[in-house]
Amino acid sequence: MTDSGRKKPNRLIKEKSPYLLQHAYNPVDWYPWGEDAFDRAKEEDKPIFLSIGYSTCHWCHVMEKESFDDEEVAELLNTLFVCIKVDREERPDLDAVFMKTCQIMTRRGGWPLTIFMTPDKIPFFAGTYFPKQNRFNQLGLLDMLPRLKIMWNDHREHLIASSKEIISVLQKKSFTPFVKKLDTPVLGHTFEELTGRYDKTYGGFGQAPKFPAAHDLLFLLRYWKRTGEKQALKMVEKTLQAMRYGGVFDHIGLGFHRYSTDQHWLVPHFEKMLYDQALLCISYIETYQATRKMFYKKTAEEILSYVERDMTSPEGGFYSAEDADSEGEEGKFYVWTKDEIQHVLNKKDAELAVKYFNIVTDGNYTDDATQARRGLNILHMPLSLEQTARQTGDDPADLEKRLKSIRSKLFLHREKRIHPFKEDKILTDWNGLMIAALAKAAQAFDSGEYSSAACKAADFVLKDMTTGSDELLHTYRDGISSIPGFSEDYAFMTWGLIELYEATFEVKYLKAALKFTENLLQHFWDGDHGGFFFTSNTAEKQFIRPKDFHDGAIPSGNSVAAMNMLRLGQMTGNTKLEKTADLLFQAASKNVIVSPSSYTHLMSGLELALGPSHEVVVSGILKDADTQKMLRAVRAEFMPHKVLLFNPADDASPEIHQVSSFVQNQPMQNKKATAYVCTAQTCKKPTNSIREVLSILNPPRK
Repeated sequence: MTDSGRKKPNRLIKEKSPYLLQHAYNPVDWYPWGEDAFDRAKEEDKPIFLSIGYSTCHWCHVMEKESFDDEEVAELLNTLFVCIKVDREERPDLDAVFMKTCQIMTRRGGWPLTIFMTPDKIPFFAGTYFPKQNRFNQLGLLDMLPRLKIMWNDHREHLIASSKEIISVLQKKSFTPFVKKLDTPVLGHTFEELTGRYDKTYGGFGQAPKFPAAHDLLFLLRYWKRTGEKQALKMVEKTLQAMRYGGVFDHIGLGFHRYSTDQHWLVPHFEKMLYDQALLCISYIETYQATRKMFYKKTAEEILSYVERDMTSPEGGFYSAEDADSEGEEGKFYVWTKDEIQHVLNKKDAELAVKYFNIVTDGNYTDDATQARRGLNILHMPLSLEQTARQTGDDPADLEKRLKSIRSKLFLHREKRIHPFKEDKILTDWNGLMIAALAKAAQAFDSGEYSSAACKAADFVLKDMTTGSDELLHTYRDGISSIPGFSEDYAFMTWGLIELYEATFEVKYLKAALKFTENLLQHFWDGDHGGFFFTSNTAEKQFIRPKDFHDGAIPSGNSVAAMNMLRLGQMTGNTKLEKTADLLFQAASKNVIVSPSSYTHLMSGLELALGPSHEVVVSGILKDADTQKMLRAVRAEFMPHKVLLFNPADDASPEIHQVSSFVQNQPMQNKKATAYVCTAQTCKKPTNSIREVLSILNPPRK
């Protein structure tokens, strides 16, 4: 960050976004997005220079240091343009519109995102990172800015005409006409595409860079459950193991880095994102349920330990990210030299750490261009704990105890280093994902600690990140919530609330999930073509209203909303929700049939819609041992096709009857916990037998 002690702040100093505040002392005369900037541009007949990024973006930092904090570049920008800075995490709606523009114009995208546009918000030139000066075949800002200004002055009509053609293409692409009804074969096609991209040697999909893509794994688990296809489960397990053993996992402080820059999961981009922790945690939880292997449970618990320690606000919400950089260097906080390990630990422990974490004298983290990182090591595990124990002859339990002590000492030593920047704004959508992960962990691991943390976060969002009319707000920082919610805020928060209801049976969470779904349908649904727009019908208008079904770094709001509506429809008996989900699948069909593996979370929703699915109602007294035993048994298994409701027998007027009226006809019988299971609109006889319940929900494969 710049030295605020010697510079005059610009307009960004009044903003809440940490990313905008990082640029508040640039000599660039930045405006936040707003009418003041556009009014000035119109008055002075200047084009807009729009820069979009986020606070933990490595190349955003590079461009700031190289150009935006440079007086020569700033003078050009201030003289020739009106400059606007946007935080993509705060305004994902603007990022979605202008990223699509950049991709159409240049066939690439990324951050920092650079857009030149008219005062009427019509983009005419786009790109990503630009250096200060010309470099290789890339035009630098010092040359590019005057050229664009000349084009603006002398060839404006041509620029605007070309831009309007691009806008027309984008507007046409925003329509998704129905092609065909999606059915069971598309699930097989999705699996085949994933199999074709699967890395049999190292796990994951593709070569490099390699991303976690948790929604791919969640789909494969469901495909394995549906078909018994062993390869699907094998792909999941190998990938999750390779990531946990690789350098993409922080072996000292826990949690996952953003992605691997290489094929082997060794060299990460060191940024840590909340959404990755949440989605990967869910992947490890469900794989534990499917396999009962403690490795996956332990990894999920490690992720949650990291989030609790480093990413949880006093209010109970969750921070967004931690930067890859510290002291101006990516990964500096996380890497180790062999000498440092030997200095921190005693000789015996150092020998074990060097072997277990594959530490070498020359280092494994090198920069081919400068060799500046020679001698630095990214900790990773070539062998599992059990394999290491067999090799050393140690008892695995003793070895694990020693390694825990080693990690603790290295962690305390690492804490003395200068930490990466923490992005401490709280986002509703990403918090919804984290609430879902905690609630799933609470169910699978029978943990009151996790359910309490999920409740605290959900209660915070419901209290402090909604308007008086119960509409969600997108962001919170320093006691202030702002920006009307987007479709992902509603969809992801609803996901978390559904999971939290099933973890606690607090009906207020189910009611909130239904309320937010109603809001989503009222303000975001495309009544002409189906699916949910990213922005509300009351939001600021742009030249396109983005709507996306594609699952990228996180699942799309449409994918999650489809799953939510199916589950809520089953939980409440509201068939309209399930019919709307079907319309959503139809709206996405044109895109899906081209490349179904680009829509894996949507395909998980389709897999649920195709059934058979189960509605389970347990009636009993919640605190009684027999009720708890039945609930634990139902929650422990990997059964993604079920929804779970609880009917309290010791309440004369249970609140759940207001939401799911059919539950009142399913009382406790024989003074014991009683399960009612319905499948494909047909209900089985009520039973007090846990074994019978599980046999219905998880029948032996033919």
